Amino acid sequence: MGLSIVAAMALTLGGCAGSGAKIDGKIGVIDMQRLLIETNAGKKVRENLAEFSRNRQALMDLDEKELRRMEEDLVKQASVLSPAARREREEQFRRRVQEYQQKAAEMNRELQEKQRVALEGFRDKVELVVAKVAKRLGLQVVVDKSKSGSTIYHEDSLDISFQVIEEFAREYP
Repeated sequence: MGLSIVAAMALTLGGCAGSGAKIDGKIGVIDMQRLLIETNAGKKVRENLAEFSRNRQALMDLDEKELRRMEEDLVKQASVLSPAARREREEQFRRRVQEYQQKAAEMNRELQEKQRVALEGFRDKVELVVAKVAKRLGLQVVVDKSKSGSTIYHEDSLDISFQVIEEFAREYP
């Protein structure tokens, strides 16, 4: 009984696939990572994010140095401080470490948001340029072949990344 159901489904599906409805489309692929690396707009995005990250890291480095100094002072003075003064200093140090950790987490969130916004803006530009190139080449679908994309295999001849990079140079010098 189970075999006849499978056979009936195969005949039904086979009939649909073989009904003469041929899909004749043109497909292109792009490498978003390559576009981010090789276009001026992509380079600007990466440079801006790197600069933003460096600035945030410099602020965190200053705070880290201050924490190290506080810790060294605490260790050096531990033997001469009264127990109450020592507890007070240790508590100040713990609070300062906690503030540092909160600040680090906040800066990390800021960096992630900045990356998200910058990459969305870049992707918007990519979509416009890809659409222009795809129309010129008569393509119906363009998919991302980079690691974050979902393309498993494609023929090299389908890759239009070079044409998109050239068009990017014209659109966003």
